[in-house]
Amino acid sequence: MKLFRMAAVLLAVLAGPAYAQMPNLNLLQEGPGKTPEEKAAEAERDKAYKETLKKIPDSKASNDPWGGMRSDPPKQPAAPKASAATSAPKKKSGTTAN
Repeated sequence: MKLFRMAAVLLAVLAGPAYAQMPNLNLLQEGPGKTPEEKAAEAERDKAYKETLKKIPDSKASNDPWGGMRSDPPKQPAAPKASAATSAPKKKSGTTAN
């Protein structure tokens, strides 16, 4: 128990200077509320903003800045033939070293 009391005292001593550096400011002070005219004007601005966003067309083009620098995409390899699947499996020779 003595160890826990010493740890608590040590934490209190170390936390004291840090607590003293914190200013006692209230940044969220109560201010005057909005008038009904201000609320109506803000609602009208929000409505106009949302209508403007609906008028913006969706971008369908690729957003790839290096698209013009690349050549054609690589061709897909042909599907393996059925005869290759039915052939006997090849045996491995030698040792494997990792």
